[in-house]
Parts: sequence; C-alpha cells; structure tokens
Amino acid sequence: MRLVILDDYDLSSEWAAKYIRNRIIQFKPSADRYFTLGLPTGSTPLGCYRKLIEYHKNGDLSFKFVKTFNMDEYVGLPRDHPESYHSYMWNNFFKHIDIEPQNTHILDGNASDLQAECEAFEQQITAAGGIELFVGGIGPDGHIAFNEPGSSLVSRTRVKTLAKDTIVANARFFGNDLSKVPTMTLTVGVGTVMDAREVMILITGAHKAFALYKAIEEGVNHMWTVSAFQQHPRTIFVCDEDATLELRVKTVKYFKGLMHVHNQLVEPMLSVKDYID
Repeated sequence: MRLVILDDYDLSSEWAAKYIRNRIIQFKPSADRYFTLGLPTGSTPLGCYRKLIEYHKNGDLSFKFVKTFNMDEYVGLPRDHPESYHSYMWNNFFKHIDIEPQNTHILDGNASDLQAECEAFEQQITAAGGIELFVGGIGPDGHIAFNEPGSSLVSRTRVKTLAKDTIVANARFFGNDLSKVPTMTLTVGVGTVMDAREVMILITGAHKAFALYKAIEEGVNHMWTVSAFQQHPRTIFVCDEDATLELRVKTVKYFKGLMHVHNQLVEPMLSVKDYID
C-alpha cells in the first residue's frame, strides 16, 4: 500500500491525474487492447478531471482506446437530471475528451429490472478484461462507492439503500432539501473494486481525516469499507495535508519519507506525442 501526501487539494488532484496519464500511456492502448478505467463522482475527483482534460487538450493524452466504468448511479433520478451521475460525468469529463460514448459505462438507475442491470454491469466489466485502474473517493464515514458502513467486503454490484449520513451529505446537491435526495442507488461492490488490478483512492479535506485514519492505521472493518483496500496488492491512497490530521505523526513522517519513490511514478510525465511514429 502506498500513501501519497501532497500539500493541498490542487496538488493531490494533479498528482492523481499525472498517475492516470502515465498509466494509460505506458499501457499503449489500441483498438484491440483497451485500457479499462474505473471512475468516481462527487466533489473530490473534479480537480483530477480538470487536469486530465487539460492534458488531452494539450495533445498529451488520448482516451480513444479507453473504456470507463463508473462506480454508481442514483435509482429513479432521470438520466438528464443535473444531479444524475450520467450528467455529472458528461458535463465534467466525457464531453471534454475524445472518448467514444459507447466505451463509457454507467449504471442505469431507471432500468426496469435493477438486479439484472447490476448483473449485466459485472458481465460488461468481465467482457472488457477487468479493470486496470479503479479510481475512487470516500465519504466521511469511509464508504467507497455507495458501500455504506456494514456492507460486505466481498459484495458485487447491487441495489443499495443510502445511510442517513450520506443523504444529508448529498443534500447540498439538491438545494439542501432532504426530500429531493434519492434514497437508493446502484453501486459496484467492494469486491468489484477489489478485483481491479490497481486501485487509487482520493481523500482530501479535514472532514475525511478520521476515515483515512480508519483506512490506514486500524484493521479491516466492514463498518469502514475503505479499509478493505489494505488487503489489495496494489493500492494507492492520494491525500492532502488536511486529510492526515488524525494520523499519527510517525505514520505521516514515514510515508512522506517515501515521496521521492512515489514521485518516480509520475515523473517524467509521458505524452502520447512521444509514441507517434
């Protein structure tokens, strides 16, 4: 497990974007070998998405041979609702890059058979060869995707009822009106994300500090589902200083002492221009 600590949100977002950029380019995706990328929503990944868009517009990164799988979607929210995760992904990322629409996969929260939709999503991931890199964020209660406290750590994509804390946290996207916040979602399971060949989790802000402490310094616990990734062979937690406030000083010093190693993952930054014949 790696813990990458940057000074602030912008720097942590940039480091994560650089890492995704290098991983895609090193993979050398092509028409018969797509790079599969798992993606989150929410406020945390926005800075990372902005940097990836910048890299694309500069001609340094292409998503032409990338397939994406999103973590979750609300149940019952119209696809074109401004707060649906379909809208979020298209407005904040997909429409700004060269990804083919058919290569983006987002769960359909309005499917007539929600269980069948979840099973089909798992099958689509398998058919794509599994996920190379799954990027995620967490809630203040340590949930990954919508795997709320108490979720099985081997769970698969399924219908999930949201915890009250999550509904309250998401109310800011719905005019702070709790009655407008969906109470159910479709979400990938912890086991679904664990199956990815690599996982990168973005954690920023003091309000996520206790969750990071639970993820890093305590044991695996289904009440803090992000802690499951202690057992993944290739996990990177990317955080800012504020998110480390609950960690022991010794822990922070240890991981900061490894930054020269971690930075070798993003330096030098690669460019698709270097691979054009």
